[in-house]
This record gives sequence, structure tokens and C-alpha cells, in this order.
Amino acid sequence: MSKGLTPSEFGKVAVMYGGASAEREVSLKSGTAVLNALRSVGVNAVGFDPAEKSVASLLAESIENVVIMLHGRGGEDGSLQGALQLLGLPYSGSGVLGSALCMDKIRSKQIWQSLGLPTANYEIAVKSRFDAGSCEAIMATLGNTLMVKPSLEGSSIGMTKVTSAAQLESAIQDAFKYDNNVLLEQFIQGPEYTVSILNGKAMPSIRMSTPRDFYDYTAKYSADSTEYYCPSGLCEETESRLAELAQRAFSALSGSGWGRIDFMQDEQGQFYLLEANTVPGMTEKSLVPMAAKEAGLNFSELSLAILATCLEDK
Repeated sequence: MSKGLTPSEFGKVAVMYGGASAEREVSLKSGTAVLNALRSVGVNAVGFDPAEKSVASLLAESIENVVIMLHGRGGEDGSLQGALQLLGLPYSGSGVLGSALCMDKIRSKQIWQSLGLPTANYEIAVKSRFDAGSCEAIMATLGNTLMVKPSLEGSSIGMTKVTSAAQLESAIQDAFKYDNNVLLEQFIQGPEYTVSILNGKAMPSIRMSTPRDFYDYTAKYSADSTEYYCPSGLCEETESRLAELAQRAFSALSGSGWGRIDFMQDEQGQFYLLEANTVPGMTEKSLVPMAAKEAGLNFSELSLAILATCLEDK
């Protein structure tokens, strides 16, 4: 354990799950899995759903550390992190700035681009000044196939793959239901990879494969046809290069503790950064536990390591 602490020395721990975001159901599954794992190794852990009671009640319940298993808005965007800091409660994962930046797909890409890190070409659609007549020009600039993504949603919620200007307009209007700013991204044809990060180190990469149009919500959570490869099949040199890129990308966004960076690889072998996740899924079948297992950590050990990130300076 970090700094020599035993599980019981973390005191009373709240595992925050559920919440009110569009990813509530996934969060409940992640939180329950982590809660059970921590309890199994002697941590005095309780579940806490901020959709059911105020965050301020953590103090009345004598909570000493908080493991954040809230996905999406209200849990992964810096707002909860700020509230916990005001309450003086240590919490897992990234701080306020890192959480906010990693949650925002547009600002993530802008920072990566400014540092010369590889990311697909893109444009931004802003709800207050969107001109449907611009769709033809956008397609001409970015290519015949685009991904439309709400800037502040996770789990592929609100995302659409489009191949025509008419589809693009419709997809943008749908994405505006989630966000006022929408990312329009050049589609990269090729395999998708993810690299999990724990305490500044990259774990083995995972390659995902789906017969669906892209790795969408259904492919992630319910389709039996999705395949995962860990080890991913990359040669040692490429694996090392991808790990370094993941660490640089996470650090650039002030990510800390633990998280995940997603990539696409084109037909020439070039990797492109997709997005960062500061509270990835933690069910028994999620990607981070899969990578941790390959790295020699079981689910309980991984959950303890995430709890230990509460001790880091934010």
C-alpha cells in the first residue's frame, strides 16, 4: 500500500456512485464492484449516491476519504472535486483542473494540438451560431466520414458517425441536445486502442474490435460481438511508444492518479489521441481492470491502488 498504509488505516471511505448524469447506470455498476472489492480486503467502505443525499453529509457521516466512481457530468468534470476540496476531504484521481480538462473533448484536443501531440483534424460547432449551410464545407475540409461528439459527454453518448452533409446536420442537432459545443472530428479508419494509467505508469494496451459502425455505447456495454485483445498485439517498440504518448497526453491535461487514454491507429500505423478519461469504468469486465490483470494486479489490488490516490496532492 502507498505510504505503508493498511486498508483499515484509510478510515471510513465513501465510494461515490450513481449520480444524475447520463452514465448513472454504468456508475452504479462500477461503484458497486469497487465497494465490494474494498470491503473484501478490510476497508471500512460505504456506498454514497449524491443523487440521493447532499455531498455535505459526508462530514456528518465521518467520511475520511472518498473514492469517486461517478462517470460523466457532476462527477468527472471537476465540480465534485472542487466541492470535496472545500469540505477538506481527500479524494481519488485527478484534481479540479485535470478533471475539467479531460472531460472536455474540445479543450483536450486544443491542448494536445498546441503541444504537437497527434490528434485528428477537427472543427467545432457552436449551438448559438451554427449554420446548417456550412455542413458541405465542413465535409470538404475534414473528409467524407466524420465523428460528431458532444464535448462533455462520455461513454459515446450522443456520438454519431456520418458520411454526408445531410447526416452531419442531423447529427449536430442531436448532439446539441447534450452540449452547446460539439466536436466534429475526422474519422480515422483503423483499430482502436486504449492505455490505462496508474500512478504515472502506463499499463498494457488493449485493442478493441467491433462489427458495429464504431465503438459506441452498445459495443461498450451490451454487445456480445465486441472483442478485446490484451496484450493488444503491438510489438515491444510500438507498445512502449504508445505508453509514452499516453503518459504525455494525460500529464498535458493535468490528469493524475489513475485514468485512461483512448487512441485510433490509421492504416499507416500512426496513432491519434481521441480522449482522456479520469474515472473510467470499473466493472469486472471494464478496460482498466483488464489491463491491470495483464500487469499483475487483481481487481481488489487495483481498487486499493485507486483508493491510495486519495493521498496524492491535487
